[in-house]
Amino acid sequence: MTVTQRIWWKDGVVYQIYPASYKDSNNDGLGDIPGIISKIDYIKDLGINIIWISPMYDSPQHDMGYDISNYEAVYAPYGTVDDMERLVEACHSRGMRLILDLVVNHTSDEHEWFKESRSSKDNPKRDWYIWKPARYAADGTRIPPNNWRSFFSGSAWQWDEHTQEYYLHLFAKQQPDLNWENPVTRRAIYDSAMEFWLKRGVDGFRVDTVNMYSKGTELKDAPIIDPGIFEQPASGLFCNGPRMHEFLREMNAEVLSKYDTMIVGELPHTPDPAHVLRYVGSGDKQLDMVFQFDIVDLGTGKTHKYEYEGYQLSGMKEVIRKWQQFIDGSDGWTTAFCENHDQGRSVSRYTSDAPQWRERSAKMLAMMMCAMTGTLFIYQGQEIGMINAPKDWPIEDYKDIESVNYYNSVAQRTNNDPKALGHVMKSIQILGRDHARLPMQWDSTPYAGFTGKKDGAWMRTHDLYKEINVASQLNKPSSVLNFWKKMLKTRKDYKDLFIHGQFDAFDMQNQETFVFGKRFGNDRAVVALNFTDEEQVFKRPDVGGKMELLVGNVEGGDGSEEKLMPYEGRIYLVC
Repeated sequence: MTVTQRIWWKDGVVYQIYPASYKDSNNDGLGDIPGIISKIDYIKDLGINIIWISPMYDSPQHDMGYDISNYEAVYAPYGTVDDMERLVEACHSRGMRLILDLVVNHTSDEHEWFKESRSSKDNPKRDWYIWKPARYAADGTRIPPNNWRSFFSGSAWQWDEHTQEYYLHLFAKQQPDLNWENPVTRRAIYDSAMEFWLKRGVDGFRVDTVNMYSKGTELKDAPIIDPGIFEQPASGLFCNGPRMHEFLREMNAEVLSKYDTMIVGELPHTPDPAHVLRYVGSGDKQLDMVFQFDIVDLGTGKTHKYEYEGYQLSGMKEVIRKWQQFIDGSDGWTTAFCENHDQGRSVSRYTSDAPQWRERSAKMLAMMMCAMTGTLFIYQGQEIGMINAPKDWPIEDYKDIESVNYYNSVAQRTNNDPKALGHVMKSIQILGRDHARLPMQWDSTPYAGFTGKKDGAWMRTHDLYKEINVASQLNKPSSVLNFWKKMLKTRKDYKDLFIHGQFDAFDMQNQETFVFGKRFGNDRAVVALNFTDEEQVFKRPDVGGKMELLVGNVEGGDGSEEKLMPYEGRIYLVC
């Protein structure tokens, strides 16, 4: 691709904000839109030019805002529509862009659409959602229409006493799935969830669960892969359904084509690169890019996320190679990320959060991410090396519906078996979504400077906030924060090579070091990363030129050393 063909979001760096946990401006213990506005200059100074806000819409908050009761209103503790317009202006006046979460696979059960839908089988909005009659076992017991499992455990179907039918909810029972087969429903979604905000200057969307709208009409039972339980994982039946691409083309034609937008889709359970290219090919006008989740799925269980099995570095390397190279020779685009609001912190997940290694680990991961092809996404707190909650936190300190529901389901199924619950807790300690949702650590004052509320934030503050915070790193040249600034500038200075370059992997089976190359025209770079807490031999790849050190995360090294220190990273230019 030539420089003249590039679009603004390709060279962009996106900073994701989780509103509840970013900055509380009015000391009620919950983050808010004015709090975000107060930190815009901090974000811009980091080197960010696109902000992504997780759901800030009106919501009962059963799933932290992913259960939306009104697309055209803001959750009152976060602020108002006027506050959002101020945020848009604050971004645009600084040359930055703002994108929102688009959550239209489902709504809240408190949305007016669903209230009407469940009021009567004859209501005009009845088929705006997915309703089905019960099935009955041989003994007359009522059972759901199929055996699909909700992502949050239990059945994906909820019985409604009033109308004597089940409705589908792939997530919580308070999140009924919209019926995308109905064109009237789709038009309402476009008007209320999209046009309302695009007309107010929003620059695009991160589209939640973008491949789950088309579930087909048969709704067949899923195959049994988890014996002994009625509900079975069914993503193969409700992801990438028969009309999925048709729906996205229509969304583009009717809404997005009118605006200069950035559209990134959350695309789980889609392992085939050829299929992903169908979503992101620029000529097909569906999505600009997607999040492919192989990197954050490493080591997760086959029947449930929280049956963590660990992973090998070779597996991570293969995943990165696959999704860095899948756009080669195509008109598609990709993303680079290793954190978001649904994942554990990358330092704890992929490297070491031990006191002696966590800063170096965070810098090494920054080097890896900033050398990746595609649009780069950073999650709040990643830039200061925030880590997972301490392992001694009990389940009572976790708030997330996914973690809590699964823990409770295992407790019920095993009669509170300590061994089973211990395994679940070990998995939650690594993978739990709450790790990313801890309050942002701004300084060493009580509650990490996130809130001035006397009894603290909506969620427990990390025990180590006095050691890991923005204020302590701002004026420290060797801090993780300033290293991220350095790396983002390096990425910008060499954008052809790092953002648009082709990816080459070396020594793929090595379980200790990750060495890869980038090339664009005649420009080449080599990245060397040690993913262990021991020195490792650095096997220099044969790249046909002299390797000169561009940046490293260990002070005093000149890049000539034949060994990599624990969690050391180096980036070389090939001359």
